[in-house]
Amino acid sequence: MMKRIVFSLILLSLVACGADAQKKNFVIGFYNVENLFDIYDDPGKNDNEFLPDGTNKWTEARYQKKIHNIAEVIKAMAKDNGCYHTVLGVSEVENRLVLEDLVVDPQIADAGYEIVHYDSPDRRGIDVAMLYRPDEFTYLDSESIPFSFEGTKVPITLDEEEQENFRTRDVLMVHGRIAGEDVAVYVTHLPSRIGGKGGDLRSLGAEIIYNHAMGMMRRYPGIKIIVMGDMNDNPTDDSQKVWLHSRKTIAETGEEDFFCPFESMLADGYGSLAYRGEWNIYDIISVNYNLAAAPDGGLKIKKIVKNRYYGRVFKKPFMTQQSGQYKGTPFRTFSSGTFIGGYSDHYPTYIVIGK
Repeated sequence: MMKRIVFSLILLSLVACGADAQKKNFVIGFYNVENLFDIYDDPGKNDNEFLPDGTNKWTEARYQKKIHNIAEVIKAMAKDNGCYHTVLGVSEVENRLVLEDLVVDPQIADAGYEIVHYDSPDRRGIDVAMLYRPDEFTYLDSESIPFSFEGTKVPITLDEEEQENFRTRDVLMVHGRIAGEDVAVYVTHLPSRIGGKGGDLRSLGAEIIYNHAMGMMRRYPGIKIIVMGDMNDNPTDDSQKVWLHSRKTIAETGEEDFFCPFESMLADGYGSLAYRGEWNIYDIISVNYNLAAAPDGGLKIKKIVKNRYYGRVFKKPFMTQQSGQYKGTPFRTFSSGTFIGGYSDHYPTYIVIGK
């Protein structure tokens, strides 16, 4: 049995990171790192809970434990795959400082990650960002795309005043090249489900991403596009199926659609977070037709789990609550207001692309 396990891990490494430079594969992932705040007061942000004298008693020691934990997860994924992520999108980060502290953590410093981050108007003070390896991803340009209600076809429930006062995370778009091919990566954290609301706002966010992506496809014919993020929706919800035009299989994916590998995984019982005993996959990565159905010799998405799934939800025992009410769910930083020193309330997800 042990030999079989070791062989499986070696096989997964070979699948993810081929030795032949012409056939090299690239790991592309997303991780909601759950409230990665520094310990300093930012008057422009609602960060009072995450201060040394705040509700969470967010001390330097707790902050450093959080940085260590997130780096530990990134390192564990690299160990499983035989290489670091080429691109890793993250959400729930307060600012660039926390990312700078993360990428120099001794566990992952050898990855040499560069950072793309913009401050956005979210009232909680959390942003999205992207880490990338400059030896594998050539950065060209990027854009922070704000939420706008102008011209939307989504039925919006907010009145004009509420729309004017609405604030959330911007969408990050990073344009670069992998293996000589144009690639655009969108990183998002769509509006919350708190109070059972926001379905129209998540659909709006998906519509904004989709329209921008179609513009990139017109501007750069053949470009490979990846949309990732905490969608606060499952792959089967309207934001994904209707407004992002996501499809469950490559065969169903048209030239202006996106293929979502996590829809099949959700149907088969996989999850990246649990709520009231129900597993969901909100941490979604989808790819456009050019990446889903590329001809031989071009970058395309590859199967990586059981030769069946094109995506992976990464979970390990150390990232999972081992006892108590929430046993078996992601091991988070706080539980019922008490610091328990975990990792995140989400598991990371990733795909592999290659030639």
